[in-house]
Order: sequence, then structure tokens, then C-alpha cells
Amino acid sequence: MEAHVTLLTWNHACSVGVRAMDDQHGILMDTMNEVRLALVHGRGQDHVTELLDRLVDFTRMHFWSEEQLMENSAFPGLDQHREEHQRLLALLRAGVQRLQHGENTRMRPLLCALRDGYLAHIEGPDQQYGPWLNQQGVD
Repeated sequence: MEAHVTLLTWNHACSVGVRAMDDQHGILMDTMNEVRLALVHGRGQDHVTELLDRLVDFTRMHFWSEEQLMENSAFPGLDQHREEHQRLLALLRAGVQRLQHGENTRMRPLLCALRDGYLAHIEGPDQQYGPWLNQQGVD
């Protein structure tokens, strides 16, 4: 398995201004980094699959949390945001399924796509709900 994927690091551009969501974004980044390190250190496919399963579960929970906050505050971009969540989850699940079914999945492109997808989402669409939620009293 290949593993030359850069580590995700928290920076100010990642902050959405909602503490719970910022904390969850940090956990997502840490989990992606764990997958990367497992590959760098040559861990077996079972261990990598277990980490990817954890990433899927946490991602699903995080997206649900975001959507609940947006729904409760009547965020006007909820539908588009939910669609983006579904797109990212589909990408993640498809990669995990290919790996679990023994397909010759190259991990580097998968991890790069996931890393880029998460960062683009956190630094793009997620930035839109932070100010809205802050105005609704969510910090």
C-alpha cells in the first residue's frame, strides 16, 4: 500500500466558530492522520479497514450533528449542505467497500481525495453556517 499523503493540520481557516463543530473537525483530521500513519507503518489491511470504518462512523455522526444545528436554527443553506455531506459520505463509503472487497484499491489516491474533500468542505461550505449559528446564539 502507498502512503505518501500529507498530514492534516488544524489551522485558523478550519475554524467555523462553533466550538463543538471545530472539536469534531479536529477529531476527523486526527482520524484521517491515523489512517495515513497506519499505512506509512505498514499496518495490515484489517487495521486500516477498522480505522476507515471508524472514520465513516464518526463522519456520519458529525454530519448529523451539523445538520441538526442547521435545522434547529433554520439555516437557509441546509439542503445544499446536506447534499454535500451525502456526496462526501458516498466517496468515503465507496473507497472503504472497494478495500473491504479486496479490490486493488490504491490507498494514496483514495486518501488524497478524502483529505481534499474534507478540507474543501470545512474551509468552504462549513464556513457559511458558523456566522449564522453564532447569530442564533450557538458558539
